[in-house]
Amino acid sequence: MSDGRPPKRGTPGWGPPRRPGPPSSAGGWGSGGRPPGDRPLPPSWPPAAPQQPLPRSARPTAPQQGHRSTVAGGRGQQPPATSVFPSGRDAPRRPARASDRRPSGPPPRRPSGSRPAGPRPGGRRPDLGRRIRTVLVVALVLIVGFAVYIDVSLDRVSALPSDSTNSSEGTNYLIVGSDSRAELTPEQRAELATGDPESELTDTIMLLHTGSGPSTLVSIPRDSMVDIPGHGRHKINSAYGRGEGESPGSGPELLTRTVEGATGLRIDHYVQIGFTGFVNVVDAVGGVDLCVPEAIEDPKAALDIEAGCQTLDQATALGYVRTRATASSDFGRVERQRAFISALLQKVTSPATLLNPFRIVPLSLGLSSAITVDDGSHVWNLALFGLAMRGVSDGGVTTTVPVRDGVVNWDRDRASALFESLANDEVPTGSQLGP
Repeated sequence: MSDGRPPKRGTPGWGPPRRPGPPSSAGGWGSGGRPPGDRPLPPSWPPAAPQQPLPRSARPTAPQQGHRSTVAGGRGQQPPATSVFPSGRDAPRRPARASDRRPSGPPPRRPSGSRPAGPRPGGRRPDLGRRIRTVLVVALVLIVGFAVYIDVSLDRVSALPSDSTNSSEGTNYLIVGSDSRAELTPEQRAELATGDPESELTDTIMLLHTGSGPSTLVSIPRDSMVDIPGHGRHKINSAYGRGEGESPGSGPELLTRTVEGATGLRIDHYVQIGFTGFVNVVDAVGGVDLCVPEAIEDPKAALDIEAGCQTLDQATALGYVRTRATASSDFGRVERQRAFISALLQKVTSPATLLNPFRIVPLSLGLSSAITVDDGSHVWNLALFGLAMRGVSDGGVTTTVPVRDGVVNWDRDRASALFESLANDEVPTGSQLGP
């Protein structure tokens, strides 16, 4: 049944109608006949329907290079184009281009380890962790380099006897305060009232023991009568000068031999500081905070101090640890020395000093030029020494060698018990303690 539409191409009845021909011999029309009335047929039959202009949205557009359609019907297929040619005629085909061909095989991969060109989206974020590590490494290098410089700058002497047979547990430091004025100028000697520049005595002699228990600081009275190897029985503070008189530089070793012989302990480290070094260290830390129990006036030590808590400058501090102008004389003197050294080390090892480069740098430089150590000590031994001295003020033990008559002769039984406890790394108690 016909719906009024022309037949499709390739189906029966498709194509233009044939012209009627002349009648055949049988009375019909042949291929060359004419219709009745002998009128000629139009050029095309039936007449073509007039074509209407296509709307703009339906007009064909030029295909874009590299564009692939994703409509249903197959991946990469183009949608059917709207033809503007009459039915029965094919649109002319454009020659194929190389860009129209779809490459075969998988897409190429980017080489491993390579990054696409151009900046990352949002820009590169700063690597904070890497910067912190860099700062820490630089700081560590500076600290290590500075420590090596200080270690090389230390003044060392041969102070420990190589043939010592004493043995003891823990670590023992011999602390010596020399009254040498050789490095002081005449103006400094007058200001500090130090007196004779030729003196070679040791005003301060202490033993610091550190081990498994609390640190113990023992003062040895400078007038103690002991045996000095090769010189007989004399005051212990003369051993240093006698050694220097025999051979320059041998004073520290003779003093160490004398202390080892009197105590039975083995000395592991030797630390010596003179007047100049003492003054420089106190100045480097900005003075020492100390509570003075009584007012003292001593013109010989250039000291005039009131009782109470105060900050001692370099001149006042030196006079405070040297004076004997009190009722307790030498015993009071060694007590003041221990108290001052503990307060000084407390400030030196405080975070306010260690974390302040404007304090720790001049202090370290001042210490390196102010103290003298044995030839086996290094900067890390001094660090342990400082921590041990800080431990004295944090629950440690401070005492003086027990004596039986003034400050000259020791109480042998009590003194032997004291040094035996230290040799066994024990805390001395009771009668073992002196004044």
